[in-house]
Amino acid sequence: MANSIQCEIVSAERSIFSGTISQLIAAGVMGDLGIIPGHSPLLTELKPGPLRVFDEGDEEQIYYVAGGFLEVQPDVVSVLADSAVRARDLDEAEAESAREEAQKALNEQKSDLDYTRAAAELAEAMAKLRTLDQLRRMSGKR
Repeated sequence: MANSIQCEIVSAERSIFSGTISQLIAAGVMGDLGIIPGHSPLLTELKPGPLRVFDEGDEEQIYYVAGGFLEVQPDVVSVLADSAVRARDLDEAEAESAREEAQKALNEQKSDLDYTRAAAELAEAMAKLRTLDQLRRMSGKR
């Protein structure tokens, strides 16, 4: 069994990453999952959250994906994200502000639509903050 697998991360806007990796950890709708070379074929939905990619030298890169799909085939792992950015490009103050505003909107809901939108905005803000937290932990290990 090989120690690496090709990985492609793309969003609706552009290609985010293309290269050989040793491991990928993603936030699936049923929980976090890890993919290594030799993993069984898989197609699953992703929820907003961090996407951790380890290159062949086990250097870690963290991305934020706002949902999408993860497909595992024998020779390639593909992440088709609604949108994706490098975690270091996220704005923590903006994510925290969005979390506070969504929480306020949840508390002041006037209709089911307001609640649904606020809950989605809160989930996305929390996912961005979780991604930034993982980036901080990764930076602290070095």
